Amino acid sequence: MEARVSAITTPRNETAPHRRTKSYGFSRRSLGVELTSHFGCTPGQLTAVRIPTSRGIPKPRNLTEQVDPEHVALIVKKEWKLSYVTPLYQFRHTQLQSYSKQLASFLVAEKQQGVAVEVGQELGFKVVFTAALGLAETEDDAETVLIQIQSKSAFAAEGETAKVVWSGWLSCVSGDVEYLKALPPDFTCLPLFGTSGAESLTTLVMSWFERTFDCYFGPLGINSTNLEWLAALWTGCHSDTNIRYLKLAWTVPAQPPLDVSYTVHPQDAWELWDSIRQESGLRDTVDIEEVNCFIRGLESHFFRHFRIYLSAGTLTKVATSLGSAHKDGKIRIASSDMMTSVLALLTECALLKMPI
Repeated sequence: MEARVSAITTPRNETAPHRRTKSYGFSRRSLGVELTSHFGCTPGQLTAVRIPTSRGIPKPRNLTEQVDPEHVALIVKKEWKLSYVTPLYQFRHTQLQSYSKQLASFLVAEKQQGVAVEVGQELGFKVVFTAALGLAETEDDAETVLIQIQSKSAFAAEGETAKVVWSGWLSCVSGDVEYLKALPPDFTCLPLFGTSGAESLTTLVMSWFERTFDCYFGPLGINSTNLEWLAALWTGCHSDTNIRYLKLAWTVPAQPPLDVSYTVHPQDAWELWDSIRQESGLRDTVDIEEVNCFIRGLESHFFRHFRIYLSAGTLTKVATSLGSAHKDGKIRIASSDMMTSVLALLTECALLKMPI
């Protein structure tokens, strides 16, 4: 049996920040191109995607002023499983209605061939592709595409509407400008793919995209560094939007393995973060050292009370009332106010993960 430690509430006003160092990390990932792909260019022509060491401070905003509220509602308050997808060959936003019919026909054909589809006794599928206009942050970002699969049960009452059995979206928010500009014109970059629904349908949707647009999907986890970024950026919003709580989870190597759940009072978390920001001069950006200092401060506070070194473990989950994220690539955006900031960070994760 795994041992578990749970700190439901931390004592108030005892968390002190560590002093930051002055060194800055910098790394990059080179993007190669397979010679057999449609890119038709030699490896190295695509620019490298850099891992940022600083980010702009996210500011809560009313997203529904620029994006259809119905489109926003389809994304928030639902847990999504993330994947990355390579650039789509000859994908056109003007052809979404045609794609809806093509994918629906593909799903029906696959089911007729005996492929298991875990949605019950349905009469057929209706697929809806929609462009969520307004989520793009730069002129190089492709507009987000929402996908819904609906089905109607064979035993449904007359007049009963079809129900949504699967949802997904493809997005690119604040994508790396150099990388996007380096893509050949026949490619559309929507590297972030979120899904909610039966795994069998997810597999079929991915298969249709791969056949139709010569792309490739892969799992997208959220590593500890990016979880720390989310924890810090969400905490920084507390003065504008009450985050209500900051919950973090670690897995600590031990015999038996130790799962630690750590809940911090939001005001204590914000005061720690604010003290670090004050020391750095309250710039318009946040750097990785400030994030590291914030997490180390929380870990130090936990050690003083429980004598457990969280730094020896792996951060696996962070959560506030604004959203939650898990290392396995599960994300929940609970508030539209911070949606674009979260999607921008996840877009970066997807671009760094892609093999091309």
